Amino acid sequence: MKNILVVGSLGGMGYSLTNRLVKEGYNVFGLDIKDTCDIKDVHYYKCDITSEESIKNAYSLIKDEIDTLDAIIDVAGIYIMDSLLEIEDKDLKRILDINVLGIQRVVKVFFPLLKKGSKIVITTSELSTLDPLPFNGIYTMSKSLLEKYIFSLRMEVNNFGIKVISFRPGAVKTNLLNDSTSSMDKMCEKTVIHKEQSKNFKHIVDSVESKSVSPDKVASKLIKIIKKKHPKYVYRLNNNFALKLLNALPDRLQVKIISKIIK
Repeated sequence: MKNILVVGSLGGMGYSLTNRLVKEGYNVFGLDIKDTCDIKDVHYYKCDITSEESIKNAYSLIKDEIDTLDAIIDVAGIYIMDSLLEIEDKDLKRILDINVLGIQRVVKVFFPLLKKGSKIVITTSELSTLDPLPFNGIYTMSKSLLEKYIFSLRMEVNNFGIKVISFRPGAVKTNLLNDSTSSMDKMCEKTVIHKEQSKNFKHIVDSVESKSVSPDKVASKLIKIIKKKHPKYVYRLNNNFALKLLNALPDRLQVKIISKIIK
């Protein structure tokens, strides 16, 4: 039986993934910030990934049960939309602490349990390699930084026979999607310098998020990835064609188009 660590096991994508893994016979160890887990047959540990001490406590408990991990799958993350000129320091630090440093801490602590052939699958975003849009730069910055971390980590562990994979989904029907909508609404209410622009940009956000997929599709994709003997470095799901098309244009033209839309 293969041992899988799911980081963010009770979020929208994580909950579906954890359920599917258990049903397919995997030995699943879940980490999340919530107090309890209602998924049967999961080894669940409440864990705050912004705290290395909390992660080390979870590691100590899991190490008592198993000797090796076959995969670490990260689906944890938060979504904050805000103006770069108005965001509070605590919000910027929080998104970086969870979306980037959180998984870095987990991988660092749990690395001794990985073996040759193990996989580290880290969920970023379709936005991670695209030019950032206005008011979404905070989230895109965090996911772009995560991509750089993934590439460097891949270089460092390749000689150990450990595979590091980037998974870049588009919009998924989860609370994270709701958070983005809620975050956009809050920004529209509180902004002083972008009142009209933020309201107009909200139409773009709504259009992208209307083309979302279910968490079950994400779970199916992730399980296919960990089953592959020779996985690719990057996998995508439900990436938005209009965003890719915009990104293919010269920078000056991108700025002109978006400025016209939100003006």
